[in-house]
Amino acid sequence: MKLSEYFEKVKGKGILATADKSGTVDAAMYARPHFMDESTIAFIMAERLSHENLRSNPNACYIFVEDGDKYVGKRLYLTKTKEEENTQLIEDLRRQRHYIAHDEYYKENKYLVYFHIDKVLPLIGSKEREE
Repeated sequence: MKLSEYFEKVKGKGILATADKSGTVDAAMYARPHFMDESTIAFIMAERLSHENLRSNPNACYIFVEDGDKYVGKRLYLTKTKEEENTQLIEDLRRQRHYIAHDEYYKENKYLVYFHIDKVLPLIGSKEREE
């Protein structure tokens, strides 16, 4: 199954880990990624710590844990490639997911941050994906 299909079909929760230029790590809950193609994903980000960290350190890891009792999921190792601010594409992508947030979220600047997928590992273990 393609990675994009996996994220369309499987339910679960995700965490995006970033670090600043000195290596101080942050982790935040994030929705499933938006697939631009099979090697490029994007996240809609607000002006918060994760986004700020990516300004000085383009590396991140997205950890996705499938719903259920077992430890199943994916780890995506990522490198930021570009971003756009307050574009119509952000609104279009958000509508696809029926996003609901608190009122303050809608007042903040939004960024569509693109990442290259460098490596995919299972939630537990070290075997890379095979296609």
